[in-house]
Amino acid sequence: MKELSTVFFRHLSNERGLSRNTCLAYSRDVNSFDVYCDIRKIDIKKANAAIVEAYLWHLKSKLKLKASSIFRKTESIRSFYRFLMLEGEISKDPTKNFKTPRIPGNLPRFLSNSDIETLLNFPAQNKFSLLRTVAAIELFYATGMRVSEALSLRLEVINMEQGWIRVMGKGSKERIVPVHLNAINVLKKYLEVRHQKFGSRKVSDELFVNRSGGKLSRVQMWKDIKALAKLANINKDIYPHLFRHTFASHLLGGGADLRSLQEMLGHVSLNTTQIYTHIQKLQLKSAHHKFHPDKPR
Repeated sequence: MKELSTVFFRHLSNERGLSRNTCLAYSRDVNSFDVYCDIRKIDIKKANAAIVEAYLWHLKSKLKLKASSIFRKTESIRSFYRFLMLEGEISKDPTKNFKTPRIPGNLPRFLSNSDIETLLNFPAQNKFSLLRTVAAIELFYATGMRVSEALSLRLEVINMEQGWIRVMGKGSKERIVPVHLNAINVLKKYLEVRHQKFGSRKVSDELFVNRSGGKLSRVQMWKDIKALAKLANINKDIYPHLFRHTFASHLLGGGADLRSLQEMLGHVSLNTTQIYTHIQKLQLKSAHHKFHPDKPR
């Protein structure tokens, strides 16, 4: 199974063009299913549809996983068996007739204008870690990029003069995202403080570096943003991806067209972007209900 997992990972990455994080998630999901099969003395390559169904039911009834998690694990297992078919390891796909589980239509959360303003105006002065966090939030909100994309940014892909960034997205797909002047100015200030901190010492080529000069980790970015939100007295669950949702919601609310938003977010399908139009509709209904003079009698 270890050798199969390695080849499966390579297949997902090279042939299907999935991001590293997605490949790792799919691999973990398949390994978990393999453990389930192993406990029951079943070879994963010989598992039938009933075994897969029993596993998915186990995830739902015993482990109490959400529909979204079960959906991804189902997709992981289906991808694995399709891969085995391509490799000639099996002659029948046990997931061939599986239906995709329904996911509840939870709309993404986003921050208010006042919350964003509070975070972006936090007095970081010249403290390296705080200024780095404010610069990251400014960049997330200005571009809508994913945290993995921001952490992989190198200095040479940022054009300060013309105000754009070259982003490498999922599946190694490149896109150009415009950046407004406020974000550019904060990035310049952060880079000045970064240079003062490290001087001529060798540091990573990435934009965001840790206190040792190495590439900043995803976990540290997460912790820094939560810590800044606490310092700013924002009592909400704040995390990096929330700024992507906020960027999209605010941009669409300001009159941006859906196609442009799709391009900036790096969505392959317009259907993915359209979820933000549902948010706008809910806001309109809420405003109508709150402010229309003809209240229910």
